Amino acid sequence: MLAFFAQRFPAIPQDVWQQRMAQGLVIDELGVAVTPQRPYQGHIRVYYYRAVATEPRIPFDEEVLFQDEHLVVVDKPHFLPVVPSGNYLQETLLLRLKQKLGLAALTPIHRIDRDTAGLVLFSVRPDSRARYHALFSQRQVKKNYEAIAPWRDDLALPLTRESRIVEAHHFMLQHEVSGPVNAITRVAVLEVQGALARYALTPVTGKRHQLRVHMAALGLPIVGDGLYPTLTPEGQIDYRNPLQLLAKSISFVDPVSGEQRYFESRRRLNGV
Repeated sequence: MLAFFAQRFPAIPQDVWQQRMAQGLVIDELGVAVTPQRPYQGHIRVYYYRAVATEPRIPFDEEVLFQDEHLVVVDKPHFLPVVPSGNYLQETLLLRLKQKLGLAALTPIHRIDRDTAGLVLFSVRPDSRARYHALFSQRQVKKNYEAIAPWRDDLALPLTRESRIVEAHHFMLQHEVSGPVNAITRVAVLEVQGALARYALTPVTGKRHQLRVHMAALGLPIVGDGLYPTLTPEGQIDYRNPLQLLAKSISFVDPVSGEQRYFESRRRLNGV
């Protein structure tokens, strides 16, 4: 693996990668440390936890709802990324939890957007991790979201939005195109209050930004969305105006214990 990193990133000296690995800063997708002598493996994700010079604290806290020897379920606040990326390292859900719970091998089983609040599941142990990942890849998990968006009385609800979503012209954006369907969302209304409504969103598939793209395409852009339909310039974060999208509940049969699991966020969206 050391030889691979030296070849893949020629601008970084090999001894630098060796030092980073010795410090435990390079890990694979299962939370296992990548050592210089480890044999090369293709088609795996590898993460390097670099240092960030200045990283202001995101002023919202996560809540651990459940923990056992295999699984941790967390209620994530808006604005907090799940894993390190860009300018975020310590101020991520993963790093906060590792420090708070003392679980070095903790790894997210799935992810939600930084802008989205609500439930995120983490795997504690590498030996059972693949069984939890399989729940999502085999669509054996039922996820329900809530969103605040404009009310349209001309739409026949509930409805199912089916489309093809791919990357758009900007790396942060997705959009709908013609072609075979790869994204399916069920949309229902929970309550209406004036010009806004609270919607129940059930994703059948898991494409990136799927709920935000589908709601915008229906003429129902989610309140506080800084990407759809209009991209907000980078760095303009308004903590007073969070995206009104919440990963509300999740249910599945636990692949280790065989128990029926159901978890629900304690957070509530503003506006309706």
